[in-house]
Amino acid sequence: MEKYQEIERSIIKKFRKDIWHNFVKAINDYKLIEENDNIMVCISGGKDSFLLAKCIEELQKHGNIKFNVHYVTMNPGYNKVNEEKIKENAKIMNIPLEMFKSDVFEIAQKLNQENPCYLCARMRRGHLYGKAEELGCNKIALGHHFDDVIETTLLSMFYGAEVKTMMPKLHSDNFKGLELIRPLYLVKETAIKAWRDYNGLSFINCACPLLEKCSIEENSDDIGRRQAMKNLINSLRKERKNIDNNIFTALNNINMNCILGYKKDGKYTSFLDEYEVDGK
Repeated sequence: MEKYQEIERSIIKKFRKDIWHNFVKAINDYKLIEENDNIMVCISGGKDSFLLAKCIEELQKHGNIKFNVHYVTMNPGYNKVNEEKIKENAKIMNIPLEMFKSDVFEIAQKLNQENPCYLCARMRRGHLYGKAEELGCNKIALGHHFDDVIETTLLSMFYGAEVKTMMPKLHSDNFKGLELIRPLYLVKETAIKAWRDYNGLSFINCACPLLEKCSIEENSDDIGRRQAMKNLINSLRKERKNIDNNIFTALNNINMNCILGYKKDGKYTSFLDEYEVDGK
């Protein structure tokens, strides 16, 4: 059996419960992939996006839905080591990867030297949407997972002063007809790491040239606020094992009778608006 076949088999067999089941559940529950979709799977080079590619590939081969897929990596200015690592993993995993280059890293640093990350993220998203249009795709698949959803929720509360989360799918505001989907929405990062280690794989983590520690995943550490959220959740798990599941469930169980206010399409509604009406 070839290495890529062992990797595929592990998703279906060894990690059927923790990865494959949750991947398929997200596809079905949120209607992420439909008949005749043309999907661009974005592979950044990390463990999440490579796993996503293999799950999508398996679904296309053995699922009941007929759809088309393009596996794409945008090279925003990776160093040679990272670029070759991505290509090597694509070969090992038998993924027909298309890589196209851009100068996002260079431009973002020149235009905003103090805080290039925000500009870099926006530019990368724009390039990916443009590539999807070029390929005639109607959906773009990203490798965000369950932990990303929980961390984003806490980040919004603690640093953004609002309750919102990362959605399983959303329509593009600037590219008509394009939809972003997150098929690993219900897959936990611990399962992804276990799959990686079980298959003896290694991936790049952060490839930003501004951060010297960013190389191979096992030798680099996450930094910043998101890591703080990871640390917080891990500490809370010591008291309550399923604390992350509770946070996720809360997002599906908002009691509108017990909140001070909410926003919908930019319009704010206070509990007082309905309180006075109900009291008369």
